[in-house]
Amino acid sequence: MELISIIMGVYNCEKTVSQAIESILDQTYENWELIICDDCSTDNTFIIVDEFRRRFPEKITLMQNEHNMRLSYTLNRCLDHSKGYYIARMDGDDISRKDRLEKQVKYLKEHPGIQLVGTGMQQFNDSGLIQVIEKPEHPDRWTLHTCIPFNHATIMTYKYIYDSLGGYTVSERTKRGQDYDLWFRFFHSGYSGDNINDPLYYVREDMNAIKRRTFKMRWEVFQTTRYGFRLLQYPRIWIVGAFFRTLFKSLTPYKIQYLYRLFQKRSAMK
Repeated sequence: MELISIIMGVYNCEKTVSQAIESILDQTYENWELIICDDCSTDNTFIIVDEFRRRFPEKITLMQNEHNMRLSYTLNRCLDHSKGYYIARMDGDDISRKDRLEKQVKYLKEHPGIQLVGTGMQQFNDSGLIQVIEKPEHPDRWTLHTCIPFNHATIMTYKYIYDSLGGYTVSERTKRGQDYDLWFRFFHSGYSGDNINDPLYYVREDMNAIKRRTFKMRWEVFQTTRYGFRLLQYPRIWIVGAFFRTLFKSLTPYKIQYLYRLFQKRSAMK
């Protein structure tokens, strides 16, 4: 049973991080290590995680950045301490279904030509379940023209993949959307990934999550779009459509975005 290193960057998630860690402790696949780096939280996140580390010193490693460095840098620190054959992602706001790791390892073993596997995500908030987010079952280098090919927090891959790609890009444009940048480089390097569209991961979605998607953040992500489209040699005209999509999302008020998600929830329940 190969070791899985689960990498988690945390920042000011004192209300949710215990549930996230407990969902890893409950996994049916038992050979794992959880590498957590706290990005200089200003609440009790570090204290809460450190208590788990004290209880499970052989399973949990904890670090803390001296300054708030954002997710790319934080995940790279986790990767530097990872010993696993596989690398999996996890966020401090979310929950992994107890059979998540087992099913992803099984998929990679049964598909030797695939280097990465993601899963579907079940959105939830304080009111309950919202909708399942699925990705293309067999994304390729052209998928990035219209959508993100994988749900970042759900992925499992091999450590050598991260090593060959040099981890996450640390830059101004990847303060958000660091996974988007990773997928461009992943496909450019000739690797292949699939998705298990079973919601093995529960992702928290609320108004605060929506408000974090500021115009500045969207513009930085657009810079990654320009970089990636050039890297994969997409037709130049495609960047025009990407620009207008970014503009439209930036001009849509937060309340309308949130109400749209509530409408999706009611539609899914019918």
